Order: sequence, then structure tokens, then C-alpha cells
Amino acid sequence: MNAYGSEIYRQTQVTTVDKGRLIIILYEGAIKFIREAMKAQAEGDIPTKATSVNRALDIITELNQSLNMQEGGEIAVNLRRIYKFWNEHLLRAKVSRDGQGLADVEGMMVSLAQAWEVVCNDPEASKVAPRDSVGTAVNPARTL
Repeated sequence: MNAYGSEIYRQTQVTTVDKGRLIIILYEGAIKFIREAMKAQAEGDIPTKATSVNRALDIITELNQSLNMQEGGEIAVNLRRIYKFWNEHLLRAKVSRDGQGLADVEGMMVSLAQAWEVVCNDPEASKVAPRDSVGTAVNPARTL
């Protein structure tokens, strides 16, 4: 598949997916960019590291901006704190020679992405998750 075809497929996937799955896709993208930054740092490729960290930061910013603070309650407040923590750590890691900040955020992000997978895929977990207008389980902190 050529690059144009891949881009069209990705856009279609994002625009037709339910909210919970979209959150997982965003987490997966941020994890991918953090791993790219870790690899670039190990190879001494500072420009690629900076670009990859910036892309992960963009995703975290999107996740943070899409929180519904009025209806999301404690979940939204806690997610906002987590996103702020990740943002601060990634900014420090971007200028640091130590890869620990990248590894810390990557580990936390993987754990949270796995939790989203459970909520979106487990019938028992989805019973307690709020539903959107078409009946899909969603986190009340989200309005993507």
C-alpha cells in the first residue's frame, strides 16, 4: 500500500471508530513516539528524539483538551493530573541525556492503555462504563 493509501486508511479508521477505541489509538500513537524517542536517544540522534517527543506531547495535549471536566468528575480530574505529569516529564526528558523520564512515561502509558483495552473489550467492565448515544461504553471524562 502506498503512502497515500495508508494515510486514507488511517483517517478512515480514526473517523469511524468508537470513542473508547479512539482513546486507545491515541495512547498507542504516543507510546510509539516515546519508543522512537528512546531509540533515537540510544543512537544519539537528538533531532529525531526531539521530534518524537513533540509528537507524543501533541497527543497528550489532545487527550487533555478533550476531557469533559464538567461531567467527568474525579476521573477527569485524575486524568488531567496524569497528562500534566506526563507532559512535564516528557519536556524534561526532551532536553535530558537520561532516558529514565521517557521510560517512566512509556510504562505508565502502557498500563493506562491496557486499562482502556479492558474497559472497551471486556463485557463485564463495559457494563459499568457509561454509554454514548449509540450504546458504546465510554469514559465520562471524554468527549472526543
